[in-house]
Amino acid sequence: MKKLVLFGAGKIGRSFIGQLFARSGFEVVFVDIHEPVIKELNQRNEYDIIIKSDHPDVIIKVNNVRGVLGSEEDLVASEISDADIAAVSVGVKGLPGAFGNIAKGLLLRKKKFGNRPLDIILAENLRNADQYVKNILLKILGADYPLDDLAGLIETSIGKMVPIMPLEEQKKDLLLVYAEPYNTLILDKKAFRNTIPDVKGLAPKDNIKAWVDRKSHIHNFGHVAAAYMGFLSYPSAQFLADILEIPCVQRFTRNAMLESADILIRKYPGEFTKGELTSHIDDLLHRFKNRSLGDTVFRVGCDLKRKLHRNDRILGPLIDGMQTESKVNKILLTFANGLRFRAGDENGDQLPDDLEFSKILHLKGLPYVLCNICGLHPTDDLKVIKKILSATGKLVPEN
Repeated sequence: MKKLVLFGAGKIGRSFIGQLFARSGFEVVFVDIHEPVIKELNQRNEYDIIIKSDHPDVIIKVNNVRGVLGSEEDLVASEISDADIAAVSVGVKGLPGAFGNIAKGLLLRKKKFGNRPLDIILAENLRNADQYVKNILLKILGADYPLDDLAGLIETSIGKMVPIMPLEEQKKDLLLVYAEPYNTLILDKKAFRNTIPDVKGLAPKDNIKAWVDRKSHIHNFGHVAAAYMGFLSYPSAQFLADILEIPCVQRFTRNAMLESADILIRKYPGEFTKGELTSHIDDLLHRFKNRSLGDTVFRVGCDLKRKLHRNDRILGPLIDGMQTESKVNKILLTFANGLRFRAGDENGDQLPDDLEFSKILHLKGLPYVLCNICGLHPTDDLKVIKKILSATGKLVPEN
């Protein structure tokens, strides 16, 4: 049996990456720092996934799994040394620790098997994840290690959404995880050093950068377009599914996503068609309205410092739109709506960072925020800054 070593036994790791490989005949070895999860994996060697949709629940049983504690470095290195493939789903903050372990495994692998490459799937929502990880590994392994030859760093676009599990369900079964039906893993075809594994659900792409942008410019952007317009239209609405049932909110969200799709088509000629992206948008809107996800307006819209940043889901397509001379009116309006986003969690509390964002915006004004929080450069991004200021006027939200 072929073996996948998967760093991260969290929701995406169990419901998506591990599930795809286990159901295609791989043994899946989870590496995680959470000891109770590892113990449970080793006691049961299986776990359940409940597929949540507008249809009756479906239970998927995942077999041939076990776990290793991330702190057991020698054992982790041994698992990596003879793995057929590896994957990482630990979040950006966890990547340095995971790749410290992976580096030891790569060195042991070279000692045991010579120049036998290992492909590593980077299941992270991180732009240019391959280069980020490469820099980590080079610092550990040194310039003499033939990294480009012996490690395939496979960038991905993670589109799967994981429903919120009730706390009582989590307490009943530590390994149980909910998932939506979507089950496609888009990944970089050109980065593999070995033959791409025969795993149902893998969708290798020649131009992964275009598909990473598709996730950001349409999926992530569509989320905030709905949340920000929905909050301003109906501040008391709690769930994303509810605001997308409101015709004016759904219509705006769809049209804003279509505007961003036109930018993608211009930026990557020949990669996408209007029809393909329109179908993708309509499918996303259907998925966004999946009540089983439990997605709230607060969760989808909060974290303004990140989501209104130059490198994220609104200013990213806006900058690309201006560079391709595309229409950006609805993208600009989404950004302006984000400046006025004040949704709270189930207790009515805003994210502390969002409170700070609003305070700075009120006290120091939008030009300051654009350059000092949103990351726009006062010289290099001058046209973008002027475009935003022209569109929003002297908008300063009230406290």
